[in-house]
Amino acid sequence: MPAVATDGDRDVLLAAPRGYCAGVDRAVITVEKALDLYGAPVYVRKQIVHNKHVVHGLEERGAVFVEELGEVPAGATVVFSAHGVSPTVHAEATERGLKTIDATCPLVTKVHHEAKRFAKEDYQILLIGHEGHEEVEGTAGEAPDHITLVQGPADVDDLEFADGTKLSWLSQTTLSVDETMETVDRLRAKFPQLEDPPSDDICYATQNRQLAVKEIARTSDLVIVVGSANSSNSVRLVEVALEAGAGSAYRVDDVSEIEDAWLEGVESVGVTSGASVPDDLVEGVLTFLTERGYPTATAVHTAEESLIFALPPELRKDLRAAGA
Repeated sequence: MPAVATDGDRDVLLAAPRGYCAGVDRAVITVEKALDLYGAPVYVRKQIVHNKHVVHGLEERGAVFVEELGEVPAGATVVFSAHGVSPTVHAEATERGLKTIDATCPLVTKVHHEAKRFAKEDYQILLIGHEGHEEVEGTAGEAPDHITLVQGPADVDDLEFADGTKLSWLSQTTLSVDETMETVDRLRAKFPQLEDPPSDDICYATQNRQLAVKEIARTSDLVIVVGSANSSNSVRLVEVALEAGAGSAYRVDDVSEIEDAWLEGVESVGVTSGASVPDDLVEGVLTFLTERGYPTATAVHTAEESLIFALPPELRKDLRAAGA
C-alpha cells in the first residue's frame, strides 16, 4: 500500500519557473511546423531536446531521429537540434543536398560566435563542459585547434600553457552555475591572464531553474526533479537541490518512476522540472502526491520569464511562401 500523508503540516512546493525554456519551445515548434508544412518524414539530427517523452511524441507525428546525417536520405529535410552542430555538420549537409533547418538555441549560437571570435584573435579557449555532450561538440567544432575541454575544477591542475598564451573561457549553457564559477575561479588563480566572455554563458533558464530549486530545497525533505537522464540541466537540478539542503532529491522521467518509499517520513516535497520538460509530466507528479494525501502545491516564484525566440529563418521563409 502507498504511504498516505495525514499530517496537516505537510506541504508541496512547486518551483516557478520550471519546464520549457524559450530555446526548447522554439525547437519543438520548429519540428511541429516542419511536419505540418513539408509532411512526414522530417529528419532530426540527434534528439531535438533532451526529453524522451517529447521525442516520442514527435516520432508519433512523423519525425525521424537519427544520430548522423549519413542516415538521412539525399535531398530530405533535416532539423538540427537545439544543442547546435559544428561547421563540419553544416558542410556535410550541403554536400549531400539536404534541406536544413537550424533549431540551435540562439543562446548556444552566441557561444559559437564567441568561440570563433576568440579563436580569430588567437586565444586558447578553455571550454567548461561535459565531454560527449552535443552542445560541447558543436562549440568545440567552431575552433577545434583553439579549444581545450575542462570538465570541472579537478581538471585545472593538469592544464599547462606556454608563457604568453592568451587564454579565455566559455561554458556549456546548461551547467551548474556554482560549479562553473568554482572552475573559473580555479582557472583564474592558475592563469591570471584568463579573459571572460562578454557575458555569462550559462543560459537564463538554467540559472532561473537552479535559483528556484534552491529556494524550495531549503525547506524540503524531498525534491522531485522531472527530466530525462541525458538532460544536463535536469541532472544539475538534483545536485543543486541537495547542495541547497534538501533531505533527498531524485530525478524521474515521469510519475511512473517515483517510489512510494521516498515519501516515508516526508512532510515537505519540492517539485520542479528541467528546461526540456512539458508541464503535463509535472502535473502527473502533483496528482500522484495528492492521491497520497499531500495538499495542493504552492507555487514558489523566484523569476518571471517572457523571452520568446523567433523560428529559424529558413522555416519562416517557407511558412510565408505557403501562406501559413
